[in-house]
Amino acid sequence: MKNIRWLIGAVIIVAIVAFIVFRPLPFLFYHKLPYVGFVGRALYIILLACVMCLYRIWKGPTSADRIVAVDILGIMIVGLCAILTISTGRSWYIDIGIAWALQSFISTLALSKYLEGKGFEE
Repeated sequence: MKNIRWLIGAVIIVAIVAFIVFRPLPFLFYHKLPYVGFVGRALYIILLACVMCLYRIWKGPTSADRIVAVDILGIMIVGLCAILTISTGRSWYIDIGIAWALQSFISTLALSKYLEGKGFEE
């Protein structure tokens, strides 16, 4: 039963990514960019990956899996900020991405120490 669920999930993910690559949704940002198709596809693929990370955070079998999913989600949000910087031309998204990366790193370290049972001073 578990293998069937894995297969169905893999088929759904491949179908969604193929749909995004071959028939992207309308892009809502600056339309005069020469690479707007690529940026739109990258945006939707990162959003799909964020949804999958949120699912892993919600259903993770262990706390360590949830911490790894939170860390990966932070990395994808930094990538999302980079894509928004490219598509809108506003550089303050990079500042948000840098702050988010720092916060994600510190929170991952804190949660890892908590799971090990050590204090923050060690």
